[in-house]
Amino acid sequence: MRIDPVSLRLFVAVMEEGTIAAAATREHLAQAAVSRRLSELEAALGATLFLRSNRGTQATAAAHALLGLARGVLHGLADIQEQMDGFATGLRGHVRLSANISAITQFLPQDLRSFLGHAPQVQVHLQEHISTRVARAVADSTADIGILNAGDYGQDLVQLPYRQDELVVVAPRGHALARRRSLRFAEVLGHDIVGLHQGSAMNDLLHRGAAEAGLPLRLRMQVTSYDALCLMVDAGLGVGVLPRGSARLYLPALKIAAVTLAEPWATRQLMLAVRSLEALSSAARSLVEHLQAPSD
Repeated sequence: MRIDPVSLRLFVAVMEEGTIAAAATREHLAQAAVSRRLSELEAALGATLFLRSNRGTQATAAAHALLGLARGVLHGLADIQEQMDGFATGLRGHVRLSANISAITQFLPQDLRSFLGHAPQVQVHLQEHISTRVARAVADSTADIGILNAGDYGQDLVQLPYRQDELVVVAPRGHALARRRSLRFAEVLGHDIVGLHQGSAMNDLLHRGAAEAGLPLRLRMQVTSYDALCLMVDAGLGVGVLPRGSARLYLPALKIAAVTLAEPWATRQLMLAVRSLEALSSAARSLVEHLQAPSD
């Protein structure tokens, strides 16, 4: 049995209008064409839908039973078309995004808010990982898009520029370093440092910076988040290094100061990572394009 949606639509029109003539007028078709479609539908269903006489057509019990079913099918088809149109324009879908803490604390809240304002039916599932795990998630197809620090992660990924961030030193307001306008990292190394956990890009940077300066890295403690780092610095347990945009979140509430870190490696490039732009869904591609747009 093969049922034509056009025939179903015409059947519903006849039921709603009461006559074939009125349905034909509504659908801008010849009356004979509508009558032929109804006959084909009856043949396909093996049921009589209308009793025809000189006084017109009268709907049968089978027609009344079919009416609700036909409306449901037609509404479902319309919904399918609407949703597929949404996918085609990037306005509907699900995007898996994996990002490091620097991107999440500095840039993504505003970027995602503006993107979802334009595409409210796109669902973005965001997970925070260190950059190495972000690269692995994209390579393993557990994330559609990654945001990580620029670098070679041993994965065959396409990397696109996202944002730049600047590292600063945070110290208690009464600390000697807090009175400086800028600092070399060698000056920071003379003090206890609150660092991030092993495996993080920040931890690697501090160790490389200490090696370049030829001085030991006095890591007093290691934490897993920027807010924990700032709280420890506020408590006088050491000084720390983190992105300026992240530090700005905690400066008003805590008694800490941010000082420029005058090192070439203190300016970092954040990248978008994908397996292939061509393989992205329309929603994911729209998000990549939005994230690449210049920030306000």
